Amino acid sequence: MKRREFVKGSLTASAALYATTTFGLGGIKGANETINIGIIGTGDRGGGMIPIINAIPNLRVVACCDIIPFRLQEALAKIDGKAKAYTDYQKLLEDNNVDAVLIATPFSTHSQIAIDALDANKHVYCEKTLAKGHENIERLVKKADASNNIFQTGHQYHSSRLYTYIVEEINKGTIGNITAFECQWNRNGDWRRSSPDPKWEKLINWRMYREYSGGLLAELCSHQLDFVNWVLDATPEKVMGIGGIDYWKDGRETYDNIHLIYSYPNGVKATFTCLTSNGMGDYKIKVLGDKGSYILDYVKAWYYPEGSYQREVGEVDGVSGATVNWDQGKGIPIEVVHDDPSKQALIDFRDGIVNNEEPISNIHSGAKAARCVQMGLDAMYGQKIMEWASPVLSE
Repeated sequence: MKRREFVKGSLTASAALYATTTFGLGGIKGANETINIGIIGTGDRGGGMIPIINAIPNLRVVACCDIIPFRLQEALAKIDGKAKAYTDYQKLLEDNNVDAVLIATPFSTHSQIAIDALDANKHVYCEKTLAKGHENIERLVKKADASNNIFQTGHQYHSSRLYTYIVEEINKGTIGNITAFECQWNRNGDWRRSSPDPKWEKLINWRMYREYSGGLLAELCSHQLDFVNWVLDATPEKVMGIGGIDYWKDGRETYDNIHLIYSYPNGVKATFTCLTSNGMGDYKIKVLGDKGSYILDYVKAWYYPEGSYQREVGEVDGVSGATVNWDQGKGIPIEVVHDDPSKQALIDFRDGIVNNEEPISNIHSGAKAARCVQMGLDAMYGQKIMEWASPVLSE
């Protein structure tokens, strides 16, 4: 049996979270309840999370693991105090001083490492995308459901108090009936990491190879897929998409541009575009309703009233704070005090462990986004429309 009930209606929980400060210790029960965390995978993301952890009270990095020597040394150099170094994650999991792990390894390895971590009685923060392939997703969901440990998926925008606020406002009907989402994440660059030695090239640039990676859809657009699922409290019925290796002719196997349409219940369509040849617009989510729209970037959001509804904008409580001024043509800025999404996600992870509470971004929301990613990959690689036909997740 599951220890915890999945928080199916996350808006109720998120409303309470929004009402509390994002900078304090939240529900920490005791000043001495420090969570010791081990980082498995100390590349750009795993190593990049260490300074954030260092700035969070009651959370401490005590161990790091990576099979690439210079990555491991770079991570250890960021840690204040003593931390153990491992090249075998199983040895790290045997360390009784480690309470929890942050998994930031290649996408294809997430499921097995997370399962092993739960078996070792560790709490788990697993970076997105949760797992590669339907079978691995299902195995991990079943293991997490049977565990007494906290499991959080690293969709950090799901922890953002700004994003939480937007979801709450949408749920109140601020923009009316949603008809579409338009999501993009554009960059101008080859997306490669430098390698000091050719023997490490494939391990460092695993995102370029289908064996290890889901490419742009898994590494970038999965965040936005998670948001759409969250807003609609639904999963897509089908998806169609296309991509290609059309610009960077450098031996990569994953696409350098992707374009997908996911069809949700009630006719809502969500489009996802990701380019590596043009950075116009960078990261953006548009939520389009019949009374207005929201546009979100990494840490800001704007509201656009629609049609005659614009005349009522001065009376919309809480949307624009103290001002109804349009921000350089971007719309009315949403004024919500919130922390960096990655920092907030780690604070939530810490508090979830201490208070034994289900994270907002949990195994189930993470699994749904992962299934959306796999659907999209199957649609692009197979050049066909894929339908949601996966096993029903226990909820």
